[in-house]
Order: sequence, then C-alpha cells, then structure tokens
Amino acid sequence: MDAMIVRASICKGRMAIYSKGLLEDEITKALISWEKDYMGRGPEEAKTDILRNMIIVTMRGVLSQAERILAREKEGMALIKKLRLQLVEQGRADLEKILIRVTSVKMVSLHTDISTKTGERVFIFVMERDIDFLTM
Repeated sequence: MDAMIVRASICKGRMAIYSKGLLEDEITKALISWEKDYMGRGPEEAKTDILRNMIIVTMRGVLSQAERILAREKEGMALIKKLRLQLVEQGRADLEKILIRVTSVKMVSLHTDISTKTGERVFIFVMERDIDFLTM
C-alpha cells in the first residue's frame, strides 16, 4: 500500500490531519467562496493543485453574460482583463488571509490571468516555503 501524504495542522488547540487532496479541496472551496462574495459570482468549476511552494487554482466559467458579450471586441477584452486584475489586487489581502488560514504558510506572490475567450481564470500563489506534508 502506498504511503498516504498528509499535512498536520493545529487549529484551536486540535491537531487536524489533511491529505493533499483534502487540502486542495479546502483551498478550492475557500476561493470559490471568495469569488462569490467579492466578485459577485463564482466559477462554474474550479480545481486546485499544490506543487512544492505553489498553489495553482484553475477556475472555469468566471465571466458574466455581459462580460462574454463585451469580450467579442478587442477593446472589451482589454477592459475585462484590466478590471479583473484591479479587483484581484484590491482583494489580495483577503486572499492572503484565506491561504494562511488554510495552509499555515505565508503567500509571497500572486500571479493571475483570465482568458476572455474561454472564461477561464488561473491563479498561481507562490508561498514562502513548500507546503509540508507528512508521510504516514
């Protein structure tokens, strides 16, 4: 049987054990909630992958109907990208708090882009160190 990779976290005096998949799921749920609360709507689907010190989040279906219509023109595409980038930058502190709460690791940098053709958004969070997992 393969060793299970888990992460131990102490929260409110209790030790919680997360498998890599469960931690990725927690991050996905938290970022979907942030999208809904902050942006006003959430993605149709989302997935998180942890790779060393990076958290990669892919969200599909993030554009509103109005944004999809606006994206038909080159100027509209640029406007959507600029607006969405500005909104993420203003919400960055909230994203940092979410990731520290879920991973116990500080975020160093954030990279994001949105495709106005596919309605897909990608976040890459570079963390201060690798996200620790224990082998059991």
